[in-house]
Amino acid sequence: MGRIFEVRKSSMFARWDKMAKNFTRIGKEIAIAVKSSGPDPDNNPALRRCYLNARACGMPKDRVEAAIKRAMGKDTSNYEELTYEGYAPHGVALLIETATDNPTRTVANVRMHFTKSGGSLGTSGSVAFTFNRLGEFKVKNNGLNVEDLELELIDYGLEEIGEDSEGNIIIRATFTEFGHMAKALEEKKIEVITAELTRIPMNTTELNEEAAQDVFKLIDKLEQDEDVQKVYHNLK
Repeated sequence: MGRIFEVRKSSMFARWDKMAKNFTRIGKEIAIAVKSSGPDPDNNPALRRCYLNARACGMPKDRVEAAIKRAMGKDTSNYEELTYEGYAPHGVALLIETATDNPTRTVANVRMHFTKSGGSLGTSGSVAFTFNRLGEFKVKNNGLNVEDLELELIDYGLEEIGEDSEGNIIIRATFTEFGHMAKALEEKKIEVITAELTRIPMNTTELNEEAAQDVFKLIDKLEQDEDVQKVYHNLK
């Protein structure tokens, strides 16, 4: 019984840690969106995106509203969005997006994680070219026909469309057409679950399980860092 409890407890804490990290990430995204275009989601597409993603990860509405109020305050942190690039062990490309109020701290921490894990932090542009930046929408499949939807969205920057393991439809649009696609889905009254900018590797590296674990250990360390928003990799 004790062992089962320990496993369940560990799993529960892992879920809480992930939820806390998601709330922190979205809180920073809200701060950046509000500072950039104001607190009204009707006039701020980035803030509307934050609302969607907050709801998808279970962030309470009052916490979202509190984050908006903080962002409007004079004493709130000004976050700078910085991207770092490098190679994990075994030559796997990593691209790390951060939001920080202290770039000196952030780059030092990111470099430390790479060094301790046997990887190497690269210069700007060293791996970014291996990733395609796209807008990704997860939408509710309320009886939608994927083939018909593909034809409807082709003029709005559609790059890829398909279904995930839960039956939701995943729509990917070119980075420059992200807003255009978001508006099209809204006008067509298609229920969007999440909407975000993502980076998809144009080629992948395949490793055995032991080597892959070396990479995932570094990714886990980076994702736990308070300044890191997202980590992308090209591991198959």
